[in-house]
Amino acid sequence: MRIIRNYLLREFVGPFFLSLFVSTMILATGHIIQVADLIINKGVSVFYVMQLFFLLMPWLLTFTIPISVLSATLLAFGRMASDNEIIALRASGVSLYEIAAPLLIVSLIISLFCVPLNDKILPKSGFNARKLIKEIGIKNPLALLEPGIFVKGFEDYIIFVYSINKNKLRNIRIYQPQEGRPTRTIVAEEGEVIAIPEKNMIKLKLKNGSADESLPQDPEKFYKLVFETYYMTLNLKGALQHKNIEKKAREMSIVELRREIKKLERDKINATPLYIEVHNKLALAFSSFVFVLIGIPIAVRTHRREKSINFGFTMLLFLIYWGIMLGGIACVIRNIMPPWAGVWMGNIILFSIGVFLFLKVARQ
Repeated sequence: MRIIRNYLLREFVGPFFLSLFVSTMILATGHIIQVADLIINKGVSVFYVMQLFFLLMPWLLTFTIPISVLSATLLAFGRMASDNEIIALRASGVSLYEIAAPLLIVSLIISLFCVPLNDKILPKSGFNARKLIKEIGIKNPLALLEPGIFVKGFEDYIIFVYSINKNKLRNIRIYQPQEGRPTRTIVAEEGEVIAIPEKNMIKLKLKNGSADESLPQDPEKFYKLVFETYYMTLNLKGALQHKNIEKKAREMSIVELRREIKKLERDKINATPLYIEVHNKLALAFSSFVFVLIGIPIAVRTHRREKSINFGFTMLLFLIYWGIMLGGIACVIRNIMPPWAGVWMGNIILFSIGVFLFLKVARQ
Protein backbone atom coordinates (compact mmCIF):
# COMPACT_ATOMS: atom_id res chain seq x y z
CA MET A 1 0.00 0.00 0.00
CA ARG A 2 2.92 2.36 0.63
CA ILE A 3 4.02 2.00 -3.01
CA ILE A 4 0.48 2.73 -4.25
CA ARG A 5 0.18 5.70 -1.89
CA ASN A 6 3.47 7.24 -3.00
CA TYR A 7 2.67 6.61 -6.66
CA LEU A 8 -0.74 8.26 -6.34
CA LEU A 9 0.66 11.27 -4.47
CA ARG A 10 3.33 11.76 -7.16
CA GLU A 11 0.58 11.73 -9.77
CA PHE A 12 -1.31 14.36 -7.76
CA VAL A 13 1.44 16.73 -6.57
CA GLY A 14 2.88 17.64 -10.00
CA PRO A 15 -0.46 18.63 -11.60
CA PHE A 16 -1.48 20.40 -8.40
CA PHE A 17 1.45 22.79 -8.38
CA LEU A 18 1.28 23.26 -12.16
CA SER A 19 -2.43 24.08 -11.97
CA LEU A 20 -1.83 26.33 -8.96
CA PHE A 21 0.76 28.33 -10.88
CA VAL A 22 -1.30 28.58 -14.09
CA SER A 23 -4.63 29.44 -12.42
CA THR A 24 -2.99 32.00 -10.11
CA MET A 25 -1.28 33.69 -13.06
CA ILE A 26 -4.55 33.75 -15.03
CA LEU A 27 -6.45 35.35 -12.16
CA ALA A 28 -3.54 37.71 -11.49
CA THR A 29 -3.55 39.03 -15.07
CA GLY A 30 -5.91 41.87 -14.18
CA HIS A 31 -3.69 42.86 -11.25
CA ILE A 32 -0.58 42.70 -13.45
CA ILE A 33 -2.17 45.16 -15.90
CA GLN A 34 -3.03 47.52 -13.03
CA VAL A 35 0.51 47.16 -11.66
CA ALA A 36 1.99 48.10 -15.04
CA ASP A 37 -0.34 51.13 -15.23
CA LEU A 38 0.70 52.31 -11.75
CA ILE A 39 4.41 52.07 -12.63
CA ILE A 40 4.37 53.37 -16.23
CA ASN A 41 1.56 55.93 -16.27
CA LYS A 42 1.30 57.07 -12.66
CA GLY A 43 4.91 57.01 -11.51
CA VAL A 44 4.33 54.85 -8.43
CA SER A 45 7.48 53.28 -6.96
CA VAL A 46 8.13 49.69 -8.09
CA PHE A 47 8.72 48.75 -4.43
CA TYR A 48 5.23 49.91 -3.44
CA VAL A 49 3.59 48.26 -6.43
CA MET A 50 5.27 44.88 -5.91
CA GLN A 51 4.42 45.02 -2.22
CA LEU A 52 0.79 45.68 -3.13
CA PHE A 53 0.80 42.84 -5.67
CA PHE A 54 2.06 40.29 -3.12
CA LEU A 55 -0.45 41.48 -0.52
CA LEU A 56 -3.22 40.59 -2.98
CA MET A 57 -1.89 37.04 -3.55
CA PRO A 58 -3.66 35.41 -0.55
CA TRP A 59 -7.00 36.51 -2.01
CA LEU A 60 -6.13 34.72 -5.26
CA LEU A 61 -5.02 31.57 -3.41
CA THR A 62 -8.41 31.38 -1.71
CA PHE A 63 -9.83 30.43 -5.12
CA THR A 64 -6.88 28.88 -6.93
CA ILE A 65 -6.07 26.26 -4.26
CA PRO A 66 -9.51 24.53 -4.52
CA ILE A 67 -9.38 24.84 -8.33
CA SER A 68 -5.91 23.25 -8.37
CA VAL A 69 -6.94 20.43 -6.04
CA LEU A 70 -9.88 19.56 -8.28
CA SER A 71 -7.80 19.84 -11.47
CA ALA A 72 -5.00 17.64 -10.07
CA THR A 73 -7.55 15.04 -8.90
CA LEU A 74 -9.16 14.83 -12.33
CA LEU A 75 -5.77 14.64 -14.06
CA ALA A 76 -4.33 11.99 -11.72
CA PHE A 77 -7.31 9.65 -11.62
CA GLY A 78 -8.25 10.37 -15.23
CA ARG A 79 -4.83 9.25 -16.46
CA MET A 80 -4.81 6.18 -14.20
CA ALA A 81 -8.31 5.23 -15.34
CA SER A 82 -7.52 5.73 -19.05
CA ASP A 83 -4.43 3.49 -18.69
CA ASN A 84 -6.55 0.87 -16.87
CA GLU A 85 -4.42 1.19 -13.73
CA ILE A 86 -7.52 1.59 -11.56
CA ILE A 87 -8.97 -1.63 -12.99
CA ALA A 88 -5.66 -3.44 -12.45
CA LEU A 89 -5.45 -2.31 -8.82
CA ARG A 90 -9.04 -3.31 -8.11
CA ALA A 91 -8.47 -6.68 -9.80
CA SER A 92 -5.53 -7.16 -7.40
CA GLY A 93 -7.86 -6.77 -4.44
CA VAL A 94 -7.28 -3.06 -3.75
CA SER A 95 -10.63 -1.27 -3.31
CA LEU A 96 -11.37 2.25 -4.55
CA TYR A 97 -11.64 3.29 -0.91
CA GLU A 98 -8.02 2.26 -0.31
CA ILE A 99 -6.86 3.89 -3.56
CA ALA A 100 -8.60 7.18 -2.75
CA ALA A 101 -7.79 7.31 0.98
CA PRO A 102 -4.35 9.02 0.68
CA LEU A 103 -5.75 11.73 -1.58
CA LEU A 104 -8.75 12.32 0.67
CA ILE A 105 -6.39 12.70 3.64
CA VAL A 106 -4.18 15.13 1.68
CA SER A 107 -7.23 17.16 0.64
CA LEU A 108 -8.36 17.33 4.27
CA ILE A 109 -4.89 18.60 5.27
CA ILE A 110 -5.07 21.22 2.49
CA SER A 111 -8.52 22.28 3.72
CA LEU A 112 -7.22 22.62 7.28
CA PHE A 113 -4.32 24.73 5.94
CA CYS A 114 -6.82 26.96 4.11
CA VAL A 115 -8.66 27.75 7.36
CA PRO A 116 -5.85 29.98 8.77
CA LEU A 117 -5.21 31.26 5.23
CA ASN A 118 -8.81 32.51 4.97
CA ASP A 119 -9.15 33.46 8.63
CA LYS A 120 -5.82 35.10 9.46
CA ILE A 121 -3.57 35.68 6.46
CA LEU A 122 -6.17 36.87 3.93
CA PRO A 123 -7.84 39.47 6.23
CA LYS A 124 -4.49 40.83 7.40
CA SER A 125 -3.05 41.09 3.88
CA GLY A 126 -6.27 42.68 2.57
CA PHE A 127 -6.25 45.31 5.31
CA ASN A 128 -2.53 46.01 4.82
CA ALA A 129 -3.12 46.34 1.07
CA ARG A 130 -5.77 48.98 1.68
CA LYS A 131 -3.46 50.87 4.05
CA LEU A 132 -0.70 50.70 1.46
CA ILE A 133 -3.06 52.10 -1.18
CA LYS A 134 -3.72 55.03 1.15
CA GLU A 135 0.03 55.54 1.57
CA ILE A 136 0.58 55.38 -2.18
CA GLY A 137 -2.23 57.90 -2.60
CA ILE A 138 -0.53 60.42 -0.35
CA LYS A 139 2.79 60.18 -2.21
CA ASN A 140 1.32 59.64 -5.67
CA PRO A 141 -2.16 61.18 -5.69
CA LEU A 142 -2.61 60.23 -9.33
CA ALA A 143 -2.81 56.61 -8.17
CA LEU A 144 -6.11 57.49 -6.47
CA LEU A 145 -7.59 58.86 -9.67
CA GLU A 146 -9.18 56.55 -12.22
CA PRO A 147 -10.80 57.79 -15.43
CA GLY A 148 -14.55 57.25 -15.59
CA ILE A 149 -14.91 56.56 -11.84
CA PHE A 150 -16.33 58.72 -9.05
CA VAL A 151 -13.37 58.95 -6.65
CA LYS A 152 -14.35 59.53 -3.03
CA GLY A 153 -10.91 59.22 -1.41
CA PHE A 154 -10.44 62.96 -1.08
CA GLU A 155 -11.79 64.67 2.01
CA ASP A 156 -15.04 66.61 1.38
CA TYR A 157 -14.87 66.15 -2.40
CA ILE A 158 -16.00 63.67 -5.05
CA ILE A 159 -13.95 63.81 -8.25
CA PHE A 160 -14.80 62.48 -11.70
CA VAL A 161 -12.27 62.67 -14.54
CA TYR A 162 -12.94 61.50 -18.09
CA SER A 163 -9.32 61.21 -19.20
CA ILE A 164 -5.91 61.03 -17.45
CA ASN A 165 -2.48 61.23 -19.11
CA LYS A 166 0.28 61.17 -16.50
CA ASN A 167 -0.50 64.23 -14.32
CA LYS A 168 -2.71 65.89 -16.96
CA LEU A 169 -6.48 65.68 -16.59
CA ARG A 170 -9.26 66.37 -19.09
CA ASN A 171 -12.98 67.00 -18.57
CA ILE A 172 -13.03 67.25 -14.80
CA ARG A 173 -16.06 67.32 -12.51
CA ILE A 174 -15.59 68.07 -8.81
CA TYR A 175 -18.49 67.87 -6.38
CA GLN A 176 -18.60 69.09 -2.78
CA PRO A 177 -21.70 67.74 -1.00
CA GLN A 178 -22.82 70.00 1.86
CA GLU A 179 -25.34 68.92 4.45
CA GLY A 180 -28.54 70.92 4.23
CA ARG A 181 -27.23 72.93 1.28
CA PRO A 182 -26.92 72.41 -2.50
CA THR A 183 -23.91 70.48 -3.75
CA ARG A 184 -21.12 72.73 -4.95
CA THR A 185 -19.88 71.87 -8.45
CA ILE A 186 -16.65 72.75 -10.26
CA VAL A 187 -16.22 71.94 -13.95
CA ALA A 188 -13.04 72.30 -16.01
CA GLU A 189 -11.87 71.30 -19.46
CA GLU A 190 -8.28 70.63 -18.39
CA GLY A 191 -6.32 70.22 -15.19
CA GLU A 192 -2.99 69.37 -13.65
CA VAL A 193 -2.15 67.59 -10.39
CA ILE A 194 0.61 69.06 -8.22
CA ALA A 195 1.56 66.88 -5.24
CA ILE A 196 2.60 68.38 -1.89
CA PRO A 197 3.40 65.16 0.06
CA GLU A 198 5.16 66.91 2.97
CA LYS A 199 1.85 68.60 3.84
CA ASN A 200 -0.39 65.65 2.95
CA MET A 201 -2.01 67.82 0.30
CA ILE A 202 -2.40 68.05 -3.45
CA LYS A 203 -3.07 71.13 -5.54
CA LEU A 204 -5.26 71.06 -8.62
CA LYS A 205 -4.61 73.59 -11.35
CA LEU A 206 -7.84 73.77 -13.35
CA LYS A 207 -8.22 75.53 -16.70
CA ASN A 208 -11.19 76.81 -18.70
CA GLY A 209 -14.17 76.05 -16.52
CA SER A 210 -16.68 77.27 -13.98
CA ALA A 211 -17.10 77.00 -10.23
CA ASP A 212 -19.97 77.50 -7.82
CA GLU A 213 -19.04 80.15 -5.24
CA SER A 214 -21.04 81.22 -2.18
CA LEU A 215 -22.65 84.64 -2.14
CA PRO A 216 -21.07 86.72 0.67
CA GLN A 217 -24.46 88.00 1.82
CA ASP A 218 -26.13 84.55 1.61
CA PRO A 219 -23.72 81.58 1.92
CA GLU A 220 -26.49 79.12 1.10
CA LYS A 221 -26.73 80.48 -2.44
CA PHE A 222 -24.14 80.14 -5.20
CA TYR A 223 -23.10 82.25 -8.17
CA LYS A 224 -21.31 80.85 -11.22
CA LEU A 225 -17.66 81.88 -11.55
CA VAL A 226 -16.15 81.39 -15.01
CA PHE A 227 -12.37 81.03 -14.97
CA GLU A 228 -9.37 80.49 -17.20
CA THR A 229 -7.19 79.22 -14.35
CA TYR A 230 -8.42 78.09 -10.94
CA TYR A 231 -6.39 76.61 -8.09
CA MET A 232 -7.82 74.43 -5.35
CA THR A 233 -6.12 72.50 -2.59
CA LEU A 234 -7.26 69.09 -1.34
CA ASN A 235 -6.28 68.04 2.17
CA LEU A 236 -5.58 64.31 2.34
CA LYS A 237 -4.43 64.07 5.94
CA GLY A 238 -7.72 63.11 7.54
CA ALA A 239 -8.74 60.80 4.71
CA LEU A 240 -5.45 58.90 4.52
CA GLN A 241 -4.43 58.39 8.14
CA HIS A 242 -4.19 54.68 8.92
CA LYS A 243 -5.95 55.09 12.24
CA ASN A 244 -9.06 56.27 10.40
CA ILE A 245 -9.25 53.13 8.28
CA GLU A 246 -11.92 50.78 9.54
CA LYS A 247 -11.79 47.08 8.69
CA LYS A 248 -14.29 45.69 6.24
CA ALA A 249 -15.98 42.38 7.02
CA ARG A 250 -13.64 40.34 4.83
CA GLU A 251 -10.64 42.01 6.54
CA MET A 252 -11.66 40.63 9.93
CA SER A 253 -10.73 37.29 11.44
CA ILE A 254 -13.47 34.97 12.70
CA VAL A 255 -12.77 36.09 16.27
CA GLU A 256 -13.11 39.76 15.27
CA LEU A 257 -16.27 39.00 13.31
CA ARG A 258 -17.88 37.23 16.27
CA ARG A 259 -16.92 40.12 18.53
CA GLU A 260 -18.53 42.55 16.08
CA ILE A 261 -21.62 40.32 15.79
CA LYS A 262 -22.10 40.48 19.56
CA LYS A 263 -21.92 44.28 19.50
CA LEU A 264 -24.44 44.53 16.66
CA GLU A 265 -26.86 42.07 18.24
CA ARG A 266 -26.57 43.92 21.54
CA ASP A 267 -27.74 47.03 19.70
CA LYS A 268 -30.41 44.96 17.89
CA ILE A 269 -28.76 45.46 14.48
CA ASN A 270 -28.98 42.75 11.81
CA ALA A 271 -25.57 41.02 11.68
CA THR A 272 -26.36 38.67 8.76
CA PRO A 273 -23.54 40.00 6.50
CA LEU A 274 -20.99 39.18 9.21
CA TYR A 275 -22.42 35.68 9.70
CA ILE A 276 -22.12 35.16 5.94
CA GLU A 277 -18.45 36.17 6.06
CA VAL A 278 -17.70 33.79 8.96
CA HIS A 279 -19.19 30.80 7.14
CA ASN A 280 -17.71 31.88 3.81
CA LYS A 281 -14.16 31.62 5.20
CA LEU A 282 -14.78 28.05 6.39
CA ALA A 283 -16.86 26.85 3.44
CA LEU A 284 -14.23 27.92 0.89
CA ALA A 285 -11.50 26.29 2.96
CA PHE A 286 -13.23 22.88 3.01
CA SER A 287 -14.23 23.03 -0.66
CA SER A 288 -10.92 21.31 -1.48
CA PHE A 289 -12.02 18.14 0.35
CA VAL A 290 -15.40 18.24 -1.38
CA PHE A 291 -13.78 18.64 -4.81
CA VAL A 292 -11.56 15.58 -4.29
CA LEU A 293 -14.55 13.53 -3.19
CA ILE A 294 -16.56 14.41 -6.29
CA GLY A 295 -13.55 14.54 -8.63
CA ILE A 296 -12.41 10.93 -8.07
CA PRO A 297 -15.58 9.18 -9.31
CA ILE A 298 -15.98 11.62 -12.21
CA ALA A 299 -12.39 10.96 -13.34
CA VAL A 300 -12.78 7.18 -12.99
CA ARG A 301 -16.03 7.15 -14.97
CA THR A 302 -14.94 9.50 -17.78
CA HIS A 303 -11.49 7.93 -18.36
CA ARG A 304 -10.09 11.20 -19.75
CA ARG A 305 -6.37 11.95 -19.57
CA GLU A 306 -6.35 15.10 -21.75
CA LYS A 307 -5.30 18.15 -19.73
CA SER A 308 -7.55 20.56 -21.63
CA ILE A 309 -10.69 18.45 -21.10
CA ASN A 310 -9.96 17.92 -17.41
CA PHE A 311 -9.28 21.61 -16.92
CA GLY A 312 -12.61 22.31 -18.64
CA PHE A 313 -14.31 19.90 -16.20
CA THR A 314 -12.56 21.73 -13.36
CA MET A 315 -13.82 25.16 -14.36
CA LEU A 316 -17.34 23.82 -14.97
CA LEU A 317 -17.51 22.19 -11.52
CA PHE A 318 -16.07 25.23 -9.80
CA LEU A 319 -18.54 27.55 -11.57
CA ILE A 320 -21.40 25.24 -10.52
CA TYR A 321 -20.11 25.27 -6.95
CA TRP A 322 -19.70 29.07 -6.97
CA GLY A 323 -23.14 29.55 -8.51
CA ILE A 324 -24.78 27.39 -5.84
CA MET A 325 -22.96 29.30 -3.10
CA LEU A 326 -23.98 32.69 -4.50
CA GLY A 327 -27.55 31.46 -4.83
CA GLY A 328 -27.47 30.32 -1.21
CA ILE A 329 -26.09 33.69 -0.07
CA ALA A 330 -28.87 35.43 -2.01
CA CYS A 331 -31.41 33.30 -0.13
CA VAL A 332 -29.76 34.25 3.17
CA ILE A 333 -29.97 37.96 2.34
CA ARG A 334 -33.69 37.50 1.62
CA ASN A 335 -34.14 35.68 4.95
CA ILE A 336 -35.20 32.47 3.20
CA MET A 337 -32.62 30.34 5.03
CA PRO A 338 -30.09 30.73 7.85
CA PRO A 339 -26.53 31.93 7.00
CA TRP A 340 -24.83 28.57 7.59
CA ALA A 341 -27.20 26.74 5.23
CA GLY A 342 -26.94 29.29 2.44
CA VAL A 343 -23.16 29.65 2.48
CA TRP A 344 -22.50 25.92 2.89
CA MET A 345 -25.07 24.95 0.25
CA GLY A 346 -22.42 24.43 -2.45
CA ASN A 347 -20.37 22.17 -0.15
CA ILE A 348 -23.43 20.23 1.01
CA ILE A 349 -24.81 19.59 -2.49
CA LEU A 350 -21.47 18.67 -4.10
CA PHE A 351 -20.51 16.55 -1.07
CA SER A 352 -23.80 14.61 -1.34
CA ILE A 353 -23.35 14.09 -5.09
CA GLY A 354 -19.72 13.10 -4.51
CA VAL A 355 -20.61 10.49 -1.89
CA PHE A 356 -23.35 9.06 -4.14
CA LEU A 357 -21.05 8.82 -7.18
CA PHE A 358 -18.12 7.49 -5.14
CA LEU A 359 -20.20 4.67 -3.61
CA LYS A 360 -21.70 3.85 -7.00
CA VAL A 361 -18.28 3.62 -8.70
CA ALA A 362 -16.74 1.73 -5.76
CA ARG A 363 -19.45 -0.97 -5.98
CA GLN A 364 -19.04 -1.56 -9.70
